[in-house]
Amino acid sequence: MTFSTSHTQGTLLITGASGLIGSRISQLLKDDYTIVSLDVVPPNASTSLARHIDTDLTNDRSVREALALVKSEFSDQLVSVIHLAAYYDFSGEPSPLYDELTVEGTRRLLHGLHEHHFNCQQFVFSSSLLVMKPNSEGHLSEFSETDAEWAYPQSKLEAEQVIKAERGDIPSVILRIAGVYDEQGHSLPICQQIARIYKKRLESFVFPGDTSHGQALVHLDDLAVCFRQVVERRAVLGDDELFLIAEPDVMSYDELQDRIGELVHGHEWPAIRIPKVVAKAGAYVKDKMANEDDPSFIKPWMIDLADAHYAANITHAQTKLAWEPQHRLRDTLPSITEFLKQEPEAFYETNKLPMPETLASPQ
Repeated sequence: MTFSTSHTQGTLLITGASGLIGSRISQLLKDDYTIVSLDVVPPNASTSLARHIDTDLTNDRSVREALALVKSEFSDQLVSVIHLAAYYDFSGEPSPLYDELTVEGTRRLLHGLHEHHFNCQQFVFSSSLLVMKPNSEGHLSEFSETDAEWAYPQSKLEAEQVIKAERGDIPSVILRIAGVYDEQGHSLPICQQIARIYKKRLESFVFPGDTSHGQALVHLDDLAVCFRQVVERRAVLGDDELFLIAEPDVMSYDELQDRIGELVHGHEWPAIRIPKVVAKAGAYVKDKMANEDDPSFIKPWMIDLADAHYAANITHAQTKLAWEPQHRLRDTLPSITEFLKQEPEAFYETNKLPMPETLASPQ
């Protein structure tokens, strides 16, 4: 069966289309493009894409067969391949899936596109700001050094290198993306800290890094618009593009603490800086004492990264993609904390946090 694309601008392949980012991109682009999902999990039925094909990027045969189906049911002409599928685990522990899915899955996908002779107008990869080393002032640009310090960014950086080596004549766009959030949270570090302050846990008061530093983030809706701009402006982009995607406004840890405290408890929430050796010892003990119902989020390895400051220069994206984030974390925090206060069970479930034994309103 061949699916007609005459009513659209062409076919997009999206790996990881069932995920948070993939779902939002699909919703935004589905009226203008024929979207085919390649994923191990089908997208939500409400997304109503043209086609979902069960695809395991860790398996050569699965990738070959999926792309053969795409070619037979649609065509060999692809407007864009948006590659989102990757492995991610905040524990920081090594996993073979970082290599098998994120790195080699990227290689399999590119090999499959070449093997089936697709005419692909662009290959878009979702990387991370964490692959880069900020300068002495914490600023990042497309020219910053790379310095991936743990398994997740290391796998993203290796996948970037695979794309450079294996893309052939397919133009590539690498988006180094900040942490993603929306009105329900969906940022594990932010939501963990909100939950700690909400429950008045001791660790919500202490921080082993420079409290004037912070991490760049980007709202999910702004990120989806960025992907749309990448697709729509493909004709004016180069063959090997790199963009930093983040809000230029970075809240410091100190400011973030105080604002969450005000929103949740009605007063500022001080952050007391403690020596890293003390923080590591506490994190180690808490991690050892944790159980499945109440796992420890803060791992000893995170302590070494507490001083990191990531503030991205997005001039290149503003100029070449005509993209500008319309949201700010500081403006969205009230919606996130209100979601917690009004629907605490939904907040914990949505953000995959362990449900507290009691969800009594804060005093």
